[in-house]
Amino acid sequence: MLPHLLFDFGGVLINIDYQRTAEAMRGLSRAGRSVEFTQASQAELFDLFETGHLTPADFRAGLRQHYELQATDAELDAAWHAMLLDVPAERLAYLAELRRAGHQTALLSNTNHLHIAEINRRLAAQYGLQNGIADCLDRVFYSQEVGLRKPGDAIFAHALHKMNWRAEDVLFIEDSPQHVATARRLGLRVLHLTPPHTLTAALPAALRAFPAEYHPA
Repeated sequence: MLPHLLFDFGGVLINIDYQRTAEAMRGLSRAGRSVEFTQASQAELFDLFETGHLTPADFRAGLRQHYELQATDAELDAAWHAMLLDVPAERLAYLAELRRAGHQTALLSNTNHLHIAEINRRLAAQYGLQNGIADCLDRVFYSQEVGLRKPGDAIFAHALHKMNWRAEDVLFIEDSPQHVATARRLGLRVLHLTPPHTLTAALPAALRAFPAEYHPA
């Protein structure tokens, strides 16, 4: 059997820059405050939004209150989306190649309704993907829909159960070290994707490193 592939989204499939959102939000703050949202950690407001406990309206209200932001909804959304860069065509083509080869694929992403809607809008406009990134994988698991988020154990267990996958048969591709640590502890194999490495450059070698029984003749 071939290894199953579990992908993170930001920093793996889509290029992101957290600093762009931090700078945009700071520019909207009366006090010049920085939002507490980075790759490594984030404030409770963002946890609640990413697990579906806040609506977009609630999230915007929380931003205005906690960070003293003076901005319209459109300005807040633009600042929030500033971190989202591009999804390179070669990565989407590589996903298609992996699926044609017989790999089962899934996405496991800490995200939110605003970001997914924006990313999928862009993917529809640029690549004609009617369902966004979901068109490129067998299944997607979004934190705001599952009600759980990485690095917690439960969201990994949820994805493995729904896919009917054994942990040892899965390669998890992720850029955040705290999520990598959980996956390794749970028995998944991991490709920790760090700059300047990219998915298309690093994944082939990671797949070749699997034991021989994962390489059918």
